[in-house]
Amino acid sequence: MRLTVLGPVRVWRGDQPLALGSPQQKAVLAALLLRGGHTATAEELIDGIWGEEPPEMARAALRTYASRIRKALGPDGDLLVSESGGYALGDGDGDGTSLDVETARQLAAQADKAVSGGDLVRARELYDAALAQWSGEPLAHIPGPYAEAQRARLTEWRMSLLELRYDLDLRLGRHAEAVAGLTALAASHPLRERLRELLMLALYRSGRQAEALAVHADIRRLLADELGVGPGPELTELQQRILEADESLACSDESRAAQPRTPTIPAQLPATVPDFTGRDALVARLGAQLARADGTVMALAGIGGVGKTALAVHLGHAVADRFPDGQLYVDLQGTGASPEEGAAVLGGFLRALGADDASLPEGVEERAALFRSLLAGRRVLVLLDNARDAAQVRPLLPGTTGCAALVTSRVRMVDLAGARLVDLDVLGPGEAMALFSRVVGRERVGAEREAAMDVVAACGFLPLALRIAAARLSARRTWTVSVLAAKLADERRRLDELQAGDQAVGATFELGYAHLDAEQARAFCLLGLTEGPDIPLAAAAALLDRSAEEAEDLLEALVDSSLLESAGPGRYRLHNLLRLHARARAEG
Repeated sequence: MRLTVLGPVRVWRGDQPLALGSPQQKAVLAALLLRGGHTATAEELIDGIWGEEPPEMARAALRTYASRIRKALGPDGDLLVSESGGYALGDGDGDGTSLDVETARQLAAQADKAVSGGDLVRARELYDAALAQWSGEPLAHIPGPYAEAQRARLTEWRMSLLELRYDLDLRLGRHAEAVAGLTALAASHPLRERLRELLMLALYRSGRQAEALAVHADIRRLLADELGVGPGPELTELQQRILEADESLACSDESRAAQPRTPTIPAQLPATVPDFTGRDALVARLGAQLARADGTVMALAGIGGVGKTALAVHLGHAVADRFPDGQLYVDLQGTGASPEEGAAVLGGFLRALGADDASLPEGVEERAALFRSLLAGRRVLVLLDNARDAAQVRPLLPGTTGCAALVTSRVRMVDLAGARLVDLDVLGPGEAMALFSRVVGRERVGAEREAAMDVVAACGFLPLALRIAAARLSARRTWTVSVLAAKLADERRRLDELQAGDQAVGATFELGYAHLDAEQARAFCLLGLTEGPDIPLAAAAALLDRSAEEAEDLLEALVDSSLLESAGPGRYRLHNLLRLHARARAEG
């Protein structure tokens, strides 16, 4: 879930907004969110919503609002608990849940730490990221004294963050570009002396001494007219120093030493497949989820050759503009004998983000922490391709709102906390025919439509098999589609026919088979001897000579390895090409 109070009070589950009901009901939700998980008594909530004159049925209304909030939150409704005569709600910092005010607080704390450490450029980026959490007036349109007080507090906090951010602009020598923003803020908050002080200094450093003094004259007049007081000592001292052309007001050594660096923006995504075909609805849905850049971790799983990498790269390019701070990519070699080590991968990522070798820590955990720190406040997409398992992936995740991670693997990462699991199936018959036609040529396929359908079916609608078959046909202009269909009709030779250059369907399947233990490998091979569209659990147990429980454990392990499909409770299915591979293994 994603929740916001730094603007309208809203809740999303995934990309779907939830209906939160009346303003008073939203006021209850907002009051509980802003308490950070602490209990609010019924009396406190009633006072906060209705003030000194609550309706007679206020307690009953409060119970109704709480019930409706639970219903609106759906599966997450248990976050709202009744305790000690009141209510409490999780503060939104758990797995898969984000609250904008908490994100802003964390980013601001990181910015303060960066200032203390002397990294002013990074601190400025973090303050910007914290300020980006506001989407309008806090608690917009929420009634009641509590909302009014919190609205004032959150607005004041935003102004304080803005002042800190513009102070860093001046310390970094960015006075000229700060003038416009400070001028607009001073006009909106004419009695705020700190803004006037920053604006005067920015103007003076930009060579606009007269305008800087005019700012002081303006606020002195306003303070006298509105409040009957004069400017504070800081403004008065700054005016005097400007009049004296105090040399110490010029750009400091600090600003010259901490000149803004241009952030390194990696663009590591491989080239997308130019003839990517099909999966339009899936691309639209997954692309919308990734584009929110809300810390999403999406894990694509499927059998070898189903097109996981092609889809992931295509998605990455489709949403690249939503990640202006870069896109990172690595092939984790998860199906090979030597998967990539986390420390080496993180070293590459850190260098791509601008870190130098001398600053890289040694251990995986230290590098992972530095990686997350560099990503804080940035919008970066991380594509982790061909992962072996969740353990290999965990240290490489951004863990930061504003970023997203896309993982591909043959293993279903059920143990990757918070990840959105996507099981990638083969293409539909129409999509498969479209891909085959696009590679071979529509005229050539159209002339032998029935034979082309036989080829597509023999390939089991598997993208890798389709591309190999189409590539072989394209390379042999004297072949007809019927010739290829006849070659693929022989099941004993089909996998041998489905290879071209360094691509082979059988070799791709073998990479997954090599990671099975002896008992799983035996089960896979024996399943290849079966016939029929699917395999009931009882039949599989008899075939494997194992109890139903033992057989189910073996079959589910094969499902998680994407070498077997779950056709329903107690029923399993082998892809027709995987069946041929398993049969060849059993007979060989």
